[in-house]
Amino acid sequence: MVHEITNVMAEKEPLGPLGGITPLQQMLASGTGALFTSLFVTPLDVVKIRLQAQRTPFSKGRCFLYCNGLMDHVYVCQNGTSCTPWYRTRTPTHFSGTLDAFVKIIRHEGIKALWSGLPPTLVMAVPATVIYFTCYDQLRDFLRFGMGYQGAHIPLIAGAVSRLGAVTVISPLELIRTKMQSRQLTYGELRVCIQSSVAQDGWLSLWRGWGPTVLRDVPFSALYWFNYELVKQRLSTAASAEEATFTISFISGAISGTVAAVLTLPFDVVKTHRQIELGEMQTVRGRSRKRRSSTWRLMRRIQAESGTRGLFAGFLPRVIKVAPACAIMISTYEFGKTFFQSMNREEKKINPQSI
Repeated sequence: MVHEITNVMAEKEPLGPLGGITPLQQMLASGTGALFTSLFVTPLDVVKIRLQAQRTPFSKGRCFLYCNGLMDHVYVCQNGTSCTPWYRTRTPTHFSGTLDAFVKIIRHEGIKALWSGLPPTLVMAVPATVIYFTCYDQLRDFLRFGMGYQGAHIPLIAGAVSRLGAVTVISPLELIRTKMQSRQLTYGELRVCIQSSVAQDGWLSLWRGWGPTVLRDVPFSALYWFNYELVKQRLSTAASAEEATFTISFISGAISGTVAAVLTLPFDVVKTHRQIELGEMQTVRGRSRKRRSSTWRLMRRIQAESGTRGLFAGFLPRVIKVAPACAIMISTYEFGKTFFQSMNREEKKINPQSI
């Protein structure tokens, strides 16, 4: 099946500005890509968290970051080592390394433990990814075919704007989820909490943490799509392929993801600090009024304490996580779009009026 789809990608005729697929089909393709990415990356982060907890046990009220390959999520430890309802350290042995952790977690807790916490994070991660990727394709094609603009800057603009939209839509949900996890609120208590927050600080309080998220994710997306389209075109030309194959998309996604991750790493460090700060401020009632550090003040503080190297902390772990996540996501997405293009061609041959 993969070879058939790949061959179609190389032999297909132009199908118009949207690539011969509908927005709904684009959503299905991006949603499938999000699921595959999460299934691959989540075990890596579960093991990372367990290793961190082994070195420095989580104390009550402290936060840790969890990533399913698509989004970062703040989790607040309620009862020390147990942290969240889904995160429970039941493995009694000591981990000597990553591989050892994989083996012992599977042996003592079962293979399902490697995907702990995946369902609740997918509730937000998949819709955000669907919005992001679908908007990117739609906006890119609108600029190229609808407005007649050409040039390498089109993916850069489309990537930045689509990411900005996705972050803005999801940001209030992220804050609400953080509040629910930090205080174990019921939906009724949550409604009162949100109303109180809005009454005190206005509607903009629902977008708390939006700034540092935008500072990292928007430049990352702009750089990612710019490099992805560029690398994909170069590799396709070198392979004498009219359209990118699955392998070309995979390699292009990994390279562009790595470049974007490295260049935006300082903003990622700041965003991590702000996320942890926001989560801990919501842990105990009354602490939410504590003065929060501004993004630039926090960046200057990190540089003063640890130097420029401090702004690039976590370089290797971020690249190791981002590169395969980007590669899996984009190649699965492109594969899905190609599958629907092939399906639409066959349907058009059978019923020319259907497309």
